[in-house]
Amino acid sequence: MDKLINVSYLEKDLDLEADFVIVGSGAGGGTSAEILSKAGYKVIIVEEGNYETSKDFDLKELSTFNRLYFEGATRPTKDKAFTVVQGRTVGGSTVVNWTTCIKTPKETLEYWENDLGIRGYSSDELEPWFQIASNRLSIETWEAHNHNNNLLSLGAKKLGWRYSSIPRNVKNCRMLGYCGLGCPVDAKQSQLVTTIPSALKEKTTLLYNTKALRYEWSENQIDHLVCEPAVYKTDNKPKIRLFAKHFITSAGAINSPALLLRSKLPDPYQLIGKRTFVQLHNYSVAEMPSSVFGFFGAPQSVASDEFLWKDGVTGRAGYNIEAVGAQPIVLMNLRKLVGEEFESYVKSYPNLHVLVSQIRDGFNDDSPGGTVSLNDVGYPILDYPLNNYMIDGIRRSYLSMAECQFAAGAKTVVPANNAVSPFSSWSEAKKGIESMTIQSPNTVVNSTHPLGGNPMGKDPKTSVVDTFGKFHHLKNLSVIDGSIFPTSLGVNPSFTIYAIASKLATHLGKELN
Repeated sequence: MDKLINVSYLEKDLDLEADFVIVGSGAGGGTSAEILSKAGYKVIIVEEGNYETSKDFDLKELSTFNRLYFEGATRPTKDKAFTVVQGRTVGGSTVVNWTTCIKTPKETLEYWENDLGIRGYSSDELEPWFQIASNRLSIETWEAHNHNNNLLSLGAKKLGWRYSSIPRNVKNCRMLGYCGLGCPVDAKQSQLVTTIPSALKEKTTLLYNTKALRYEWSENQIDHLVCEPAVYKTDNKPKIRLFAKHFITSAGAINSPALLLRSKLPDPYQLIGKRTFVQLHNYSVAEMPSSVFGFFGAPQSVASDEFLWKDGVTGRAGYNIEAVGAQPIVLMNLRKLVGEEFESYVKSYPNLHVLVSQIRDGFNDDSPGGTVSLNDVGYPILDYPLNNYMIDGIRRSYLSMAECQFAAGAKTVVPANNAVSPFSSWSEAKKGIESMTIQSPNTVVNSTHPLGGNPMGKDPKTSVVDTFGKFHHLKNLSVIDGSIFPTSLGVNPSFTIYAIASKLATHLGKELN
């Protein structure tokens, strides 16, 4: 059997069998595939996206967004208030992320244990798995900051804020600055160049351009997974059935709950798709007196967690602050301008400095998350209204980012909000941000880190999977990805997913054996 199967070209029906079928090839799926295949199991990986490698990464923004992301990186929520950005390619979002690898904050893990009763996930218990992920993916603290990141350090230092350098999963990074478009030199240690090739050296088959439609099940176990080509290159419409002893859903938040919903799996407490979190991002753009060139160098290498827990774990929404890789289309989308205003904005491009906040959700009764449901054709839709709790977090993080940028020497600062014009001082910005309207479509927010929707826990009445990722109501289904997190994290999630996937896949391999 071929190791790589592009099902777009299938001429006839296909039935395959393995020990494990894994839906998704990103942080959870790729990690699980390598561990289980190295343990001697026969594995099939199912990936909806195409199989592209470094030679295909031309760093052209528009075409790359359409090829490597769901819905061109503009998947909308139900009310169109913001978009969700998720990778859709072999290697998943690890191919297009910015290589930021921050460990799960101890405050998050303590909340899981003390408030939610989740055992086995303390900082000490996860540390060996973080070390395994660090060694496997070459995760090391990055100190070669570009000017965009150094300005965050400068502002934070002047204000007395905590800040630190970010670890990144790279080898021989050329600092091209376009990590979100795939790495053309294979410096980024994504699943595309690490775990997937490793798994394919064992008894593993990768089906790509393959859409997982539903699990067929009876009594208390899954019989097979039904798939179809995500893209048709022939006139035929082949049926694809994948049989296994155990099935792993690793398609990420939104997509993993959607597969379970399409399969009409047992859900007696109507929990699948609930408590989906987004770690909402909002942006602040400053014009500096000299060139920043934020589009060169490692896009994200400094972070400040000064405000992440400022009001306690369960208080007002906390947030961290990071720099943004300022590629042209990304930056142009942060302000909706025309005519002379747009011309002026574009001319200032080399001098623009951009910060992003990441607002944690899920730790307060006023932050229950959103809900994933299916539309008429079975496609997932996230319903996540921006309530007053989140709007308060957006406003306070705008204030913090503006203060930091003025402290770093900004001439002007403007939130990514079309209700206001650039402010020329911190006092002016403070007054303007405190009074400005925050609502769609004027406020530009998005999410690149959706989590939850299949939350883990001990009690089937409040969780979809147990603390080992096993689905409560069927005996041969696991979920291993960020959708099992019972809250957001407060930091970029990739490192946490790598570590927890290593823990769960290792346990599952031993259990099945």
